[in-house]
Amino acid sequence: MASLHYWNYPTEIFCGAGALDTLAQRCRLLGMRKPLVVTDPGMLALEPFALLKTHLQNADIELAVFSDVANNPSLTDVARGVAAFKAGQHDSLIALGGGSAMDAAKGISLSAVDPQGLESFEWSKVIAHYPSLADYPRLGLPRLIALPTTAGTGSELGREAVLTQSELNVKRVISHPELLPATVILDPVLTRGLPPSLTAATGMDALTHHVEAFCSPLYHPMSSGIAVEGIRLIRQHLTDACADGQNIVAREGMLVASAMAAVAFQKGLGGVHALAHPLGARYHKHHGLLNAILLPYVLIANQHAISEDIARLARYLELERPDFAGFLDWVLGLRERLGIPHSLGAIGLDAKAAEWVGEQALADISSSDTNACVLDAAAYSQIFRNAVDGVLPVAQR
Repeated sequence: MASLHYWNYPTEIFCGAGALDTLAQRCRLLGMRKPLVVTDPGMLALEPFALLKTHLQNADIELAVFSDVANNPSLTDVARGVAAFKAGQHDSLIALGGGSAMDAAKGISLSAVDPQGLESFEWSKVIAHYPSLADYPRLGLPRLIALPTTAGTGSELGREAVLTQSELNVKRVISHPELLPATVILDPVLTRGLPPSLTAATGMDALTHHVEAFCSPLYHPMSSGIAVEGIRLIRQHLTDACADGQNIVAREGMLVASAMAAVAFQKGLGGVHALAHPLGARYHKHHGLLNAILLPYVLIANQHAISEDIARLARYLELERPDFAGFLDWVLGLRERLGIPHSLGAIGLDAKAAEWVGEQALADISSSDTNACVLDAAAYSQIFRNAVDGVLPVAQR
């Protein structure tokens, strides 16, 4: 790959080893005089933060940090971030980290301008009131630059933030067009220290985004095309990135695939996310790991609706067996090579809350409404039970 790529799709993107060097210039051009860096506490001792800090200090950009962000960021985390943003009289934000930092930074940006924004722009409300991006009110949110250090969520190219309402054990999807970062910097150097287990979980998260977008029943051929190529990039690079974290080519390939997924899932997500959202909120498990475990179970549940499309995808990927069963075998084999558990039981979950999980999955209309086929709460409950027990129904031949 060339050393630096520039794209503007759907926002300004600098991609390649050393892309971090563009940060100071972008801050100046965007009028970001006093940004607040939003990250998670573990990042403060790692290379990406040290590189960012040095870069900003060398450019005489004042550095202030908010790192009180949980793995599944909550509305309370955002409230604390807004207080820090206002107390420091900041004019902009820089998000450094995975999806948690990105989502928290977006939530802070929105709430700092509109204290009711996290409620007003919750998914169920926006789809009822804003049929297109042009219909949203203009808010003038603070500028945001996103620097992902994981390759999984794609939140850097999304207009949404996923935040936990802790007292109800549910996740809320917040959407506004101005949540899309003004600049995205995809520098694989920032991801090379990610441990193999997190590389695997986040990479499977990106794969799930692409697969669910591709299988969504909505008509969006542009997103479908992006999903197909994104899956190919993951097939090409994920195992290499896990095997050698210093492999910059593989790291860059995964960053690109992850970012592409946020563009692809404009077409919708599906049952994997409908289940993973309440499970993450209730059990505080890593979102990517939940997606990785759940994906085969939801594929089987959707088989009758997606088998032809999956066969077409399998042919593009040049799988040995280019049909649904061959694709499922590839997913299962990939999980096994990456050390992903086969069941939710293996990560400590049980089926006691199966009915609640099914109800919450169905209520998560940001994902369940675009699942490949219509599933009711009972069906989601059964998928969850299967995934807890590790009982994968046999694919139809």
